[in-house]
Amino acid sequence: MVKVKICGITNLEDALASYFFGADALGFVFYKKSPRYINPSQARNISCILPKKIKRVGVFVNEKVSAVKKIAAACKLDMLQFHGQESSAYCRRFKGYKVIKAFWVNRKEDLAKTSEYKTFAYLFDSFSTAAPGGTGRKFNWKILAQSAKIEAIIFISGGLTVGNVSKAIKLLKPDWVDVSSGLESVPGKKDHQKIKRFIQVLKKKS
Repeated sequence: MVKVKICGITNLEDALASYFFGADALGFVFYKKSPRYINPSQARNISCILPKKIKRVGVFVNEKVSAVKKIAAACKLDMLQFHGQESSAYCRRFKGYKVIKAFWVNRKEDLAKTSEYKTFAYLFDSFSTAAPGGTGRKFNWKILAQSAKIEAIIFISGGLTVGNVSKAIKLLKPDWVDVSSGLESVPGKKDHQKIKRFIQVLKKKS
């Protein structure tokens, strides 16, 4: 069954609603330029309240290794998602954590970069010069669908909604879907009914 990560969690209410409706993981964005940024102390407080069964993912963009490790320990993170220009050597510096490396998909050649990384998972997202993620736009799924099989756990992100997630699953057969702006009422605040409908559709189709 395809798993779902609700990203851009900024408050306890959205975290608990996501858990209640069946999310498998929650993402906390520690990138200060993001409208979904959450400071580590707030994320830690939410993390301590959440049941252990739900996975906690920290999203970082070109952050210092020491800062990532400090936040990961304080917030009890299970996975680390690197959404910038982090090198393969950088990604190997986090023993004990499952690392997700994000790749922006704009053309077929972008997928070749994955061969440099031996991480737990790859996340494929929309390319944008304006922001490293959370744009609300989907990439050309055919690029990934027509590529050679990728031997890793795959997360699909970028512009996913209740209306298109079934198509994404059918075409791309991901292990995870990662959704953020598609479930918001305003940037940084989730619409709980959208979360409920999204997960219902996801679990029905996968």
